[in-house]
Amino acid sequence: MSRYDEEAKYDRPKRRTRPRTKDRPSYDDAVIGFVTTRDRGRYTCWVGDRQVTAMKARQLGRTGVIVGDQVKLDGNATGDEGTLARIVEVVPRTTLLRRSADDDDPVERPLVANADQLVIVVAVANPEPRTGLIDRFLVAAYDAGMRPLLCLTKTDLADPTPLLDIYRPLGVESVATQQGGDLDALREQLDDRTSVLVGHSGVGKSTLVNGLIEGANRAIGVVNDVTGRGRHTSTNTVVLRLPEGGWIIDTPGIRSFGLAHVEPDKLINAFPDLADITVDCPRGCTHTELAPDCALDEAVAAGRADADRVTSFRRLLASREGREQKDAEPTT
Repeated sequence: MSRYDEEAKYDRPKRRTRPRTKDRPSYDDAVIGFVTTRDRGRYTCWVGDRQVTAMKARQLGRTGVIVGDQVKLDGNATGDEGTLARIVEVVPRTTLLRRSADDDDPVERPLVANADQLVIVVAVANPEPRTGLIDRFLVAAYDAGMRPLLCLTKTDLADPTPLLDIYRPLGVESVATQQGGDLDALREQLDDRTSVLVGHSGVGKSTLVNGLIEGANRAIGVVNDVTGRGRHTSTNTVVLRLPEGGWIIDTPGIRSFGLAHVEPDKLINAFPDLADITVDCPRGCTHTELAPDCALDEAVAAGRADADRVTSFRRLLASREGREQKDAEPTT
């Protein structure tokens, strides 16, 4: 036997791999699911009238899947016990609610996809309302292209008028609820919409969900008498079907909401009457009260713009830029 043959027997066998192809499966037969929860790499999806458990397919790589996503499911999507489907594609989103950890963090954190309404839940007392976080929620809603709705709770404990007066110039819709009262006005605002509930811990989000949906059984906490803050009871984001039609998404209580990702130009576009005026602003105008030659000031002086509305818009800009405390002082 030759020296070559003697060494050849120690060579590793060559891997037999199929040639790479640019062709990808079309998944034309995949069913569409609606992601309602995520838990340790498993996703619960509504498909028609059944719930399907799924995992993310390898080919998605780092593509994120979040609550509210519409996804294509391959494999066993019957929802039978012990079955597992694969999420093979995320359908393009219509809206995306996101935040950053703080105002200096450029990393966006997507929260909820495809919702069309942001319900900002605020207690008028116990805990006292803090306008700083409300303003930030409004900025996030306008940035995401979502309709904001101010839901005031515990109005039997205090007069909601002072708080409503702050946001009336912005044209924000509002509903008022009382402890143990009926929720018909809120139901009308939620019908046939996909709504996200956000707010401080202790403001009553879970109480609202339990009142709207029989058997929801969302945990309810209490407000600390010393700090005036609620204890986190909801620890995960969950989507629930409303009996009259539509979906409601309950989120954990939030005490800060970074807006580093929001561009000022996109915020002004949420106010068409003011955006039309700012076309006359000098290049690079920030539209704040400190901006020289801002067209908004000239419009207010000439009576072509509502002064309260401009002031309210600039308050949102200040909140976005971190020039106000994230937890501003109570309004009452």
